[in-house]
Amino acid sequence: MIYLSNQQLQQIHRHAEMTYPEECCGLLLGTLEGDNKRVIDVRETENSWTNEMNENLPNIPSSNQQPLSKKNRFSIDPSVLLEIQKEVRDRSLNIIAIYHSHPDHPPIPSAFDREIAWSDYSYLIVSLRQSKFINIKSWKLKENRHFEEEIITIVA
Repeated sequence: MIYLSNQQLQQIHRHAEMTYPEECCGLLLGTLEGDNKRVIDVRETENSWTNEMNENLPNIPSSNQQPLSKKNRFSIDPSVLLEIQKEVRDRSLNIIAIYHSHPDHPPIPSAFDREIAWSDYSYLIVSLRQSKFINIKSWKLKENRHFEEEIITIVA
């Protein structure tokens, strides 16, 4: 289960709507309490996907037959990830989740999402339709490399 405040959830929604029609991405910083994750901070990041990345990844077709771009792919710059990893260590927190949006598609992990996922993190996917928030779901990668839906709980 992942716990977010309404304010944190709204920040993710706004970020997704502002970057539409491209995918947004970011990190959720927080604490681990067994299988429960409590979000302390939402860290918006830039989608650093470039066309050159298409050549360095496995050939995973886009489910919507669009060319691969920021409209259907996301990447967090490794230097940004490293900087935030250092920060969370200093704050006694963890990176507990990665979020991104699916413009004009459901909040269900794609084959690409599964290919790049790490089992240490939850993955929140925001669905947008014509730039407006529709739904958000959280997913956890299991040992069989399949995603299982994770409950999102809104707290005060």
